[in-house]
Amino acid sequence: MASAVREQHPGCGTFEGRLARRAPLGRYGAGRVFMMQPKPRNAFYAQSGGSTAVINATACGVLQAARAAAAAGRMGTVYAGRNGILGALLEDLIDTGRESAEDIAALRQTPAAAFGSCRVQLGDPGEHREEYERLVAVFRAHGIGYFFYNGGGDSQDTALKVSQMAERLDYPLTCIGIPKTIDNDLAVTDCSPGFGSVAKYVAVSVREASYDVASMARTSTRVFLLEVMGRDAGWITAAAGLAAEQPGDPPHLLLFPEIPFAREDFLARVEETVRRVGYCIVVVSEGLRRLDGRRISEVGTHDAFGHPQLGGVAPVLARLVHERLGHKIHWAVADYLQRAARHIAAQIDVDQAYAVGEAAVRLALEGRTAVMPTIVRVSDDPYRWEIGVTPLESVANIERGVPREYVSEDGFAITAACRRYLRPLIAGEAYPPFADGLPHYVQLRNVAVPKLLGQEFHMG
Repeated sequence: MASAVREQHPGCGTFEGRLARRAPLGRYGAGRVFMMQPKPRNAFYAQSGGSTAVINATACGVLQAARAAAAAGRMGTVYAGRNGILGALLEDLIDTGRESAEDIAALRQTPAAAFGSCRVQLGDPGEHREEYERLVAVFRAHGIGYFFYNGGGDSQDTALKVSQMAERLDYPLTCIGIPKTIDNDLAVTDCSPGFGSVAKYVAVSVREASYDVASMARTSTRVFLLEVMGRDAGWITAAAGLAAEQPGDPPHLLLFPEIPFAREDFLARVEETVRRVGYCIVVVSEGLRRLDGRRISEVGTHDAFGHPQLGGVAPVLARLVHERLGHKIHWAVADYLQRAARHIAAQIDVDQAYAVGEAAVRLALEGRTAVMPTIVRVSDDPYRWEIGVTPLESVANIERGVPREYVSEDGFAITAACRRYLRPLIAGEAYPPFADGLPHYVQLRNVAVPKLLGQEFHMG
């Protein structure tokens, strides 16, 4: 892997001009402006949105790089937000300096969000200015000058808003977004840390379940349906296609949110597959849509990010197959299991997750702001990648779905091009340590930082 950072948008996100009115740039340019302060600025790191098997590997990259910078006198303490951005709003900060080097290193092989996450999206700066003023007040009180926000497209939007409002409030804050999402729907970056491991889990699970169903199909289950995550992007469903060793192998039908669901075509393909093979394996994205664009499983409510709450597409399809075709059917929902499965994480995913965390600190120390480190694919075979950088405007609230050329003409399978893209992302095994037959994961102390502001803050 190349160590250099590839500039994907030249000139983006520096402090030049923005800080010229505050301090002379000197011979080193804007990247050294804040470093001239006698006391190194502290940092704030937070995890946002759904957890992944490797988001803590990113935290490890951030914290180890920050500790090295602190040892060189370039950065102060890293405070983590307890439960994401809520930790900043509520002044509920965690002193990561109280954790041992061994425990920080163990984050690299521990699933979930070690500091707690949340699904909270900051409001429009024009209408919710008080939220941003509160953030700045907390950051000012604790000497925080670096803001690292680790999450998906909504989280990158939050990082961008914080960056913009800090400038308007004349508070010197370096804001770096760090990519994470199992959905793999972030723009610009070749893949999103967290996706490779869930892709590996799903592909492994489908292959194993297919062997099981095949062995019982003569007298038992004929159709098995697995629901995976993916509200608008079918990348996880696509990854299930890697389970097939030869053309025609299971999974036999993949149902993508990008491809409108035609009920009669689906039923005909299920029946044809059962007659030809003896059984049928189906993998479906939770966000599968009808021909009119409505999601099959919408329940009429929304989550904190404003996304429609989904109630489960698998039982809907299972009932349809049983009532129309009469086959015995089993269904399963991978749900949290797919994103928490650190025991079968992809080594390449762990490496990339760590690398973007490390790169975030490097970019901050170089004076970059309102940017996000990305993964840049250099070649497919052999698979090579490096770290790039892009402005937050290019990824905030932008979703990247599965390209049509990655889906077969009939809409039920992946193409060779999709397989070529996906295969390297599940490569390698990164087993955690085991004790008494079970994975051994670290639990941090998460020592609270004393509050310095007298007033409490209540979300509107």
